[in-house]
Amino acid sequence: MLRESAELNRCVAELTAARVNFSPKPDRVDGGACHQIQAGLLGADMGTVARMSPGQPEMTCRLALAVSVWRRQSLEPAARELLGSDVVQIDHFGAYACRNVNNGVGSTRISAHAQAAALDVAGVRLRDGRRINLTDDWHGDGPEARFLRRIRDDACSIFGTVLSPDYNAVHRDHLHLEATDTRFCR
Repeated sequence: MLRESAELNRCVAELTAARVNFSPKPDRVDGGACHQIQAGLLGADMGTVARMSPGQPEMTCRLALAVSVWRRQSLEPAARELLGSDVVQIDHFGAYACRNVNNGVGSTRISAHAQAAALDVAGVRLRDGRRINLTDDWHGDGPEARFLRRIRDDACSIFGTVLSPDYNAVHRDHLHLEATDTRFCR
């Protein structure tokens, strides 16, 4: 536990230095393989204008740190470059959910969501009022599709596992961003 505590303290210190609000919560086991260890609530990132919706998702500190890096180094610069507007909101389906992979359809393997180690991003809202989402904008050659593919490709170097509509039908409407040591990107 001491090593885990030191790891959590280091992660929280990095987020604090980056001006990212992260509120650690006590470790929690919800039965079986479902738990939240070194997790908390991700609040506002004061270094950016983009806010999470819904706000304050529960996730591991490691995932919060990866989200912050991705937001600042990929998501926001790509939106300005390819779409000509700032991201003001990141729409997501959540991080923590006690469930199996693919919501239990055809799998008995536990999901990274069951450990609060994955976030499902559905799209973004821009300052100019546009909404970019994976359901409507993934396919094609337009700037919206190029933006979504760029942020997916960039995420592959930040997160351990990244799944997109190119992976399977279950991911047709979101990017699955997983902060683990596994390396898989599709």
